[in-house]
Amino acid sequence: MEKGFALPQDCRDFLHSLRMRSKYALFLAFVVVLFFIEKENKIISRVSDKLKQIPQSLADANSTDPALVLAENASLLSLSELDSDFTQLQSRLRNVSLQLGLQPAEEAEGEEAAGEGAGAQRPGPAEAGPRRHVLLMATTRTGSSFVGEFFNQQGNIFYLFEPLWHIERTVTFPPGGANAAGSALVYRDVLKQLFLCDLYVLEHFISPLPEDHLTPFMFRRGSSRSLCEDPVCTPFVKKVFEKYHCKNRRCGPLNVTLAAEACRRKEHMALKAVRIRQLEFLQPLAEDPRLDLRVIQLVRDPRAVLASRMVAFAGKYETWNKWLAEGQDPLRAEEVQRLRGNCESIRLSAELGLRQPAWLRGRYMLVRYEDVARRPLHKAREMYRFAGIPLTPQVEDWIQKNTQAPRDSSGIYSTQKNSSEQFEKWRFSMPFKLAQVVQDACGPAMQLFGYKLAQDAASLTNRSVSLLEERGIFWVT
Repeated sequence: MEKGFALPQDCRDFLHSLRMRSKYALFLAFVVVLFFIEKENKIISRVSDKLKQIPQSLADANSTDPALVLAENASLLSLSELDSDFTQLQSRLRNVSLQLGLQPAEEAEGEEAAGEGAGAQRPGPAEAGPRRHVLLMATTRTGSSFVGEFFNQQGNIFYLFEPLWHIERTVTFPPGGANAAGSALVYRDVLKQLFLCDLYVLEHFISPLPEDHLTPFMFRRGSSRSLCEDPVCTPFVKKVFEKYHCKNRRCGPLNVTLAAEACRRKEHMALKAVRIRQLEFLQPLAEDPRLDLRVIQLVRDPRAVLASRMVAFAGKYETWNKWLAEGQDPLRAEEVQRLRGNCESIRLSAELGLRQPAWLRGRYMLVRYEDVARRPLHKAREMYRFAGIPLTPQVEDWIQKNTQAPRDSSGIYSTQKNSSEQFEKWRFSMPFKLAQVVQDACGPAMQLFGYKLAQDAASLTNRSVSLLEERGIFWVT
């Protein structure tokens, strides 16, 4: 009988080698899979533990429906930490992809450039020291337009006035549940891009959409000096209507490319926002090595805030005005609940900031509008010292000229005031029963910020009776 066909010895050795390599490859792949499964299990376990610790619901801090809080399944803090954990996992997966050669070279180079210098000195303009990114975090009618001018008037700061207004007008989230967290994440991500001078991100939210990076519809452009200076201020174009035009000169439609270049040339970046309501969502920005974030939370006596809103936004407060005029039926419970939710949200953010968690240490300052109004130049120097930016004589001159005006300028957004008299005007026009409603709803917040309760109508209108406790500086470095 003939012998079966026999392979040469070297062929048999080659096949044996292939089988052994396959076994080792499968074993290594199995180890890698187990490694990632273990890491993901740890992250899921951490998030699960956080979800079990559901705090009281956080209400909206800017006259929006208190239903915009997280409901049964999570808290804003839990979602924020979940988002952070997911980002860390995503970063690790990218690193593995780079090692395996699975990520495009252009993307890898871009991310390497963006992350370069982490742990070293934060990136900033040449010969200018670290670049600061200052967020003035407030709610409506707290004096934020006035305080924002302290940064707008400094020539080496690129300042934006309420850029998130465009996002609020374009992106809508149904009230309730995780949609509140969804809107906060959108605001946060846009905010990060703006701090990085990526102004193109706003083009997706400006209506009508800009053409060739040109738009005449930038909200309150005239309140940002940097958008009205050369070379951002291009020659005026006839027959082009710009609703929010520059105040002291005529400019053409805003060129977003020129604005982004001007932002990168300035030594520092600052912006004002009344739509950032939960401080904990800013943690990824505080931990981003490309940013050097400083948060200044501006608060005001809630009685004064309500009195101002009832004048500035009379249509939204028609129920309140009707209740004051008629005074028969009690105020609707949902109106009081909305007020309480606003105050509680502000209080919770402030308490988090004053606790100074590791990610926020040295990056948070609480400022009362009343302290700014009484001693504007002193508080401006404190804010600049906190931000780590030298205060220039240009800002000091502006403060001197615009806080000692003989009479307040017209307009609900005016920044020219006799500030030492302005901050208490609400006391002499607010009925005591309205003050009582605010004091009952906002008592914990008023206590934290040092606002005294008025015991009766006489003490409310008695200028010799102070409703403000003396407090020190609300920040620690």
